[in-house]
Amino acid sequence: MFPKETYIQRRQRLKESIQNGLILLQGNEESPMNYMDNTYHFRQDSSFLYFSGLKRAGLNIIIDCESGEELLFGDNYTIDDIVWMGEQITLDEEADKVKLKYAGNTDKLSELLHKSQKKGRTVHYILPYRADNKLKLMKWLSYTEDHIEKEHSELLAKAVISQRIYKSDEEIEEIEKAVNTTVEMHKTAMRITRPGIKESEIASRVLEIACATGGNISFPIIATINGQTLHNHYHGNTLHPGQLFLLDCGAETEMGYAGDLSSTFPVNPVFDPVQREIYEITLKAHESAIDMLQPGVNFRDCHIKACTVMAEGMKDMGFLNCNPEEAVERGIHAMFFQCGLGHMMGLDVHDMENLGEHWVGYNGAERSSTFGLKSLRLARELEAGFVLTIEPGIYFIPTLMQKWKKERKFMKELNYDLLWEFRKFGGIRNEENFLITHSGKRLLGQPKPKTIDDIFELRNL
Repeated sequence: MFPKETYIQRRQRLKESIQNGLILLQGNEESPMNYMDNTYHFRQDSSFLYFSGLKRAGLNIIIDCESGEELLFGDNYTIDDIVWMGEQITLDEEADKVKLKYAGNTDKLSELLHKSQKKGRTVHYILPYRADNKLKLMKWLSYTEDHIEKEHSELLAKAVISQRIYKSDEEIEEIEKAVNTTVEMHKTAMRITRPGIKESEIASRVLEIACATGGNISFPIIATINGQTLHNHYHGNTLHPGQLFLLDCGAETEMGYAGDLSSTFPVNPVFDPVQREIYEITLKAHESAIDMLQPGVNFRDCHIKACTVMAEGMKDMGFLNCNPEEAVERGIHAMFFQCGLGHMMGLDVHDMENLGEHWVGYNGAERSSTFGLKSLRLARELEAGFVLTIEPGIYFIPTLMQKWKKERKFMKELNYDLLWEFRKFGGIRNEENFLITHSGKRLLGQPKPKTIDDIFELRNL
């Protein structure tokens, strides 16, 4: 945990932003896998963690914006719990760690909320992303599911975003711990990759490094020879000579802060000439976006720049038969690059996504519905304190080729015969994490090998 003063100050700012009514911050519960006592790895809600630092399951906080009271609710462990779990601190002790007042179990919370509603007081809550928290709210507030959706507090969501979006020095230090562990995960994968090894073996070594730090992974590991599938969590393939291997993974620190890096490298000791050429195109697009990072620049422009550089390279290789700027403007480039350049990162690997990308990534601006732009998670003016990823890629997706060709889409602009020759190529992505500073940007963590020479040197030590 950070010092208790950090959490006190965060909650004070939140009260000042909301001013009236009650703020309800819901923590997460344990989630059973296949029966009640066999649970998934517990992860506290990130906003609850941000304002309290408390990682225990089943907790909720009420902040009274008018009286100033800050109350913790939850059920203390029973002797039956302690028999299985060992001695545990009480909720009075948990509350005292961050200057909250323990006010009773969840029945007491329900009573407080019902009394507040009768008095006409507003209860501000964030729209739950978990079904169990939604059901609790329906019970506590006597709402239908539709009412839960309708009555959630946009004011509270915006207030939380306005704090969490700017990373403090202590947060940056924690994020860099996560990124440095993530770099070691990628280096290890590069060292052990060879023909005959399974994707699952690489994924398990990567997981081991993350868990050994006392934390965990920040999202399910992508470790695949099928890099053209953007979120591929299948690890059952055996690696063969001539293939490319894509690793997208991140560590999460014990405090919940994330790292998120991607690497692509050959199963063989070296890239073949075609792999090298396409890899260099993605790397050039990657560097072009990094060069633009600074306060005042709209991240959408960084995305467009990376797309244009990528289109130039694909035209030089014969895949495109049109001007690169035209290709990006008309969405032709989305044959190769279907997703966005990057996203915010912090306590969530896609930071605050549950609070609404409309506000987090777009600051309320309209989002494009165009294929190739609609998946851009961040398209707002950059500010000092933002932490984000840069991760352009080139992906050869056979189903997309077939679909567009069948629709006779961009028949003059795309070389479908050449595309089909590359239907088994896979995909290439590099990803790094950056802090926007007052004067520009800073790479977070130790550099990971990303140039062809860097990868060759590590693979051949």
